[in-house]
Amino acid sequence: MAKIDLVRNIGVVAHIDAGKTTVSERFLFHSGKIHKAGEVHDGETQMDWMEQERERGITITAAATTFEWAKHEIHLIDTPGHVDFTIEVERSLRVLDGAVVVFCAVGGVQPQSETVWHQADKFRVPRLAFINKLDRIGASFEGVVGEIRDRLGANAVPIQLPIGSEDGFEGVVDLITEQALYFSGEIVDTPELRPIPGELAGAVAEARERLIAAVADVDDVIAEKYLEGAAIPAAELKAALRKAVIAVKIIPVLGGTALRNKGIHPLLDAVIELLPAPTDVPPVTGVDPRNPNGTEKLTRAPRNSEPFAALAFKIAMDEGRKVVFLRVFSGVVEAGGELLNARTGRKEKVARLFRIHADKRERLEKAVAGEIVAVAGLKEATTGDTLCDPKAPIMLERIDTYEPVISQAIEAENNAAKERLDLALVKMADEDPTFRVKEDAETGQTIIWGMGELHLEVIVDRMRREYGVAANVGKPQVVYRETVLGEAEGHAVFEREMKEQKIYGEARCLVRSLARGSGVKFTRKLAGGVAVGDTIVEAAMQGLRDAASSGADGFPLEDVEVTLISVAIAEGADALIGVRAAAAEAFRRAVLGANPQRLEPIMSVEVTTDDEFVGAIIGDLNQRRGHIQDVATRGPKRVVTALVALRNMFGYSTRMRSLSEGRATFVMKFHAYDTLAS
Repeated sequence: MAKIDLVRNIGVVAHIDAGKTTVSERFLFHSGKIHKAGEVHDGETQMDWMEQERERGITITAAATTFEWAKHEIHLIDTPGHVDFTIEVERSLRVLDGAVVVFCAVGGVQPQSETVWHQADKFRVPRLAFINKLDRIGASFEGVVGEIRDRLGANAVPIQLPIGSEDGFEGVVDLITEQALYFSGEIVDTPELRPIPGELAGAVAEARERLIAAVADVDDVIAEKYLEGAAIPAAELKAALRKAVIAVKIIPVLGGTALRNKGIHPLLDAVIELLPAPTDVPPVTGVDPRNPNGTEKLTRAPRNSEPFAALAFKIAMDEGRKVVFLRVFSGVVEAGGELLNARTGRKEKVARLFRIHADKRERLEKAVAGEIVAVAGLKEATTGDTLCDPKAPIMLERIDTYEPVISQAIEAENNAAKERLDLALVKMADEDPTFRVKEDAETGQTIIWGMGELHLEVIVDRMRREYGVAANVGKPQVVYRETVLGEAEGHAVFEREMKEQKIYGEARCLVRSLARGSGVKFTRKLAGGVAVGDTIVEAAMQGLRDAASSGADGFPLEDVEVTLISVAIAEGADALIGVRAAAAEAFRRAVLGANPQRLEPIMSVEVTTDDEFVGAIIGDLNQRRGHIQDVATRGPKRVVTALVALRNMFGYSTRMRSLSEGRATFVMKFHAYDTLAS
């Protein structure tokens, strides 16, 4: 167990096909964790261990591992690059201290690169940028650095310069130490230090000057020396750069080609030297779960002496048993110990502790501050739960999730398989917060929801392989929402006699439209002098919230403001049930009067294609009633961006491949719920 300042918790994130998993595999090989580097194209990687990942050549689930480099312990999470699995990236970044963002030297900043970058911004995660595939035709180190600055608004500063380009790429110059590192391309060889080539001396001097100037902008000591023209030793420059990286003021840029074994050693060194240890990041903050709305903030510093606090960031099923991945922020827990789940308020027992290597486990006796571990025995914990010391409760901020946009009916092949299907669906919904299951009350069908066609396809495939459940699925369906275009009041009285108990409630509310993307807002503006208690008002508000989950057509509402105007009760009657039911009915009447309209998921579609197929691609998107937003040039390719209703995008990948002779690729992500002229 390493000292906490010798620990690094990092993730590798990128757009699909940028080479992220290959970078992770090379990390493991060079550190001695594995003895054969697996290739994505051969389906032999360690980190893509699921059968579906190896078949498709993509990462689906975030895989964790631990390895050593330069006497440091590195906890690494390799995350998916496909937009359907973006929750895996979000929840990983929430618990990591640093990230390596991989960019393709030809593709540059691609759509999912932007998504993961903004997710990292949200959590203020210090980053290194690694420009991969510098040996490819059309590769441009400078071009991608420019895109990172322009498209991501990042202060990207190269700390290396490539030696050679495309198939002539053979090494990098380290701008901090002013040494040239040459790579043979053989996986077992370490970089060879040589003098900087004469023809690069001028470019290296300029690039080092720019690096020092960038550090001087954020560090007063370096600024003073820089202005005086004094020499700045490499160790001093590196220390100042590290401070700037941890403060997310500078993003150092390195380069290489992971598949050809070039650039990985210096990238691992940079992880150790520039990214933070758990002790370098601020203490986590939370609230007391006994008073979650209180103003007092609680903190937990990354020390073993502090009370235990950890965040459950991922749930996995191991041979049908639940395993919870924890990031330990403070304190120590031992196998057999008791933890408090701050959400449920109940204690849970830690049956076993593990260190993870992809799908393999290593038993631990205890877990300490700064570590990422897996725990068996926590029956109720879900993604985003805080596990803490029962004597010092704390609730950390939960992990945001995403609303699914696509659904499918699913049924077991026969009655005997129905029970196994239900069990499998419950377990997979437990693992994945973006996957939902619900029984349709009217039809009795089981409906599954997800983030895209691939997401649901993988779920159904996993049920067959992991749970032995062969299920029939219907065609994917779009998940709609509703809004209103105007405003209207609704009034309702609810009056019943039940078991000799009178139930009575009266409510009036106003519903009005809001701008797209505003969500649903609930407010109360009760007329003065209404003599009802807070409990009655809260029951009416709950009635409004319940009703908002299904509007006039039965779809959840978006972009509306709902205001409770009045509540009335009768003496001797059960008022709580009455006002809740009356408020819900008043809401439905108001919606019907405010010009309700259905909204549908609009997707942002980006197609990358050769010039000769641009016309056919645009023509097809127009046929799908898409709105073309932009046609840009990126290196040798053309990039077509459009907004298209999801219902018109089913089966698109097959059509796009046939239009482009299999040479185009596309990325589709949720843009907004809206109406799109069709």
